[in-house]
Amino acid sequence: MDTTVKLHSLSYKEAKAWVVAALFVGGNIALPQLFHLVPQGGMVWLPIYFFTLVGAYKYGWRVGLLTAVASPLVNSLAFSMPAAALLPAIILKSTLLAVAAGYAARKFKRVSLPLIAGVVFFYQAIGTLGEWLITGSLDAALQDIRLGYPGMLLQVFGGYLFIKYIIRKN
Repeated sequence: MDTTVKLHSLSYKEAKAWVVAALFVGGNIALPQLFHLVPQGGMVWLPIYFFTLVGAYKYGWRVGLLTAVASPLVNSLAFSMPAAALLPAIILKSTLLAVAAGYAARKFKRVSLPLIAGVVFFYQAIGTLGEWLITGSLDAALQDIRLGYPGMLLQVFGGYLFIKYIIRKN
């Protein structure tokens, strides 16, 4: 299940980086809206991270970072989800995800389920510790792990398939 795909590392100076990031932010706006139609959909499916993973893995950490920061801010301003109090932890996890995905893609130059799983594990493990420091609540920090395992599985399998099949040629 190891696949070579064309991966990019776009610079902030390239207009394509900003356009691609805007598209991924749009995905990170639409997907949470869809999942929020289901009770606790956001907490279970963690949809705000999906396109950050895909964007950073396919187009590099810079696109991932733009997506990671803009997505929760735009969602919070437009829809009050996530709540403003949750933004620091979500932006921390999103940023860790963008950096880890960009690093893994650049270092290994391929996409595989173990690599994507490692990226998801990394951002959740370090992000959980960071969220615990930010909130002072271990219970709140463990919520993504306790409730969000379906979302993490979606990120691993869905992210892999999305990168491998849908955007592999670009």
